[in-house]
Amino acid sequence: MRCVVCVAAMVFVALLVSSGLAADPLPSWNEGSKKQAILEFVAKVTREDGPDFVPKPERIATFDNDGTLWCEQPVYFQELFAFDRIKALAPQHPDWKEKEPFKSIINDDRRVLADGGEKLLLDVVAVTHSGMTTVEFNDIVRAWLRTARHPRFDVPYTSCVYQPMLELLAYLRANDFKTFIVSGGGAEFMRNFADQTYGIPPEQVIGTTGVVEFEMRDGRPVLVRLPKLRFVDDGPGKPVGINTVIGRRPVIAFGNSDGDLEMLQYTTGGDGPRFGLLVHHTDGVREYAYDHPSLVGQLDKALAAAPKNGWTVVSMKSDWKVIFPFELEKPAGNK
Repeated sequence: MRCVVCVAAMVFVALLVSSGLAADPLPSWNEGSKKQAILEFVAKVTREDGPDFVPKPERIATFDNDGTLWCEQPVYFQELFAFDRIKALAPQHPDWKEKEPFKSIINDDRRVLADGGEKLLLDVVAVTHSGMTTVEFNDIVRAWLRTARHPRFDVPYTSCVYQPMLELLAYLRANDFKTFIVSGGGAEFMRNFADQTYGIPPEQVIGTTGVVEFEMRDGRPVLVRLPKLRFVDDGPGKPVGINTVIGRRPVIAFGNSDGDLEMLQYTTGGDGPRFGLLVHHTDGVREYAYDHPSLVGQLDKALAAAPKNGWTVVSMKSDWKVIFPFELEKPAGNK
């Protein structure tokens, strides 16, 4: 699945940044202290003769996905994928018509999911994401991404990425940072779009993972997904996932919720220059306005911790000129 608008925007920004033609590598960011903090930090850690120089192998930047790189409202997109899978599988399970939470999902009643919390959601994900090979799962995810559309914006979910963050990814990579996704979402789910959408390859995606097991099917070796979780990459799990996969403490970390608190603490608690940033969803007109209480992406503890830790808090409403790449598209007929 290739998001043409996203890729075009990302490539354009990357070319400008890498060619040095762009006086402003972050054109979708409003001028101010938040943007300046990013530019100044990158400048000082890449200045070879400076006291804060960070060698290229140590330039690690980690990004949460949901709510940081792309929209997470009205619910997490992987959750919507799981709901659609329930509906697709329902004819094979007639008992689901009277069995919760399947009954509510089939009838588009999400109240039972709100009441059931994370455990119920994990149960739904276990049912909809298992019993198939990893290749079959990838094919299903890609097919869904090609056809599913956001209920409010009526665009593919991969078009609901944040243009300012695409610019930031390109800017960091142009300065020899290695960019990673560190998300509570499913690693295999995200690997189906991260490269095409963000320029982040599969091996640089860290997320929640399920158990898979090796089998021979019809004489061919496959990996089969089981209805069990191996690792939850959220909250305190994020630093563990970073250590397991990367083996280095990041220099920069970006998040938007309390689920990113420990990642920011771990990143900025290291020696030498460090940078932490929170995306605060404050624009109810162009996107959504929320922090706490919120069923999705609650930002409470991390927001309170930001001042004492020196983290930058970016307001979507005040600090971003543009939120989504599709805002850059010209109306039909315009040249």
